[in-house]
Amino acid sequence: MATEGIEGVYLETHNWGKAARFYQALGFEVEFSTGDGSGVLRNGGGGPYLVLAEIPADREPQVQVVLKVADAEAFQADPVVEVVTPFEDTHYGTKEMTVRDPDGRIWSLQAQAKG
Repeated sequence: MATEGIEGVYLETHNWGKAARFYQALGFEVEFSTGDGSGVLRNGGGGPYLVLAEIPADREPQVQVVLKVADAEAFQADPVVEVVTPFEDTHYGTKEMTVRDPDGRIWSLQAQAKG
């Protein structure tokens, strides 16, 4: 089973307000904000979401691409794919696996949790 393409992008920022305004100027709308420096933005509802999360100034902001998987239990990684962490439940209602590409980048694979 393969992935279904890009589900979303996880972006870390040093300033939630400035970053949110930047993406809003590019056509994204805040779908929801947690009120503590993180939230989800969407552009018209049809494309990938952006998760924006504020981090401390002493950390380097990271970007992680999230690929969609229809069914975590049915997904079998091809032997060429290095699994870093198997599917695990997240606090936001999904199951997430991380894999490493040949250049060392980490990718997130995400499926809706069942039940």
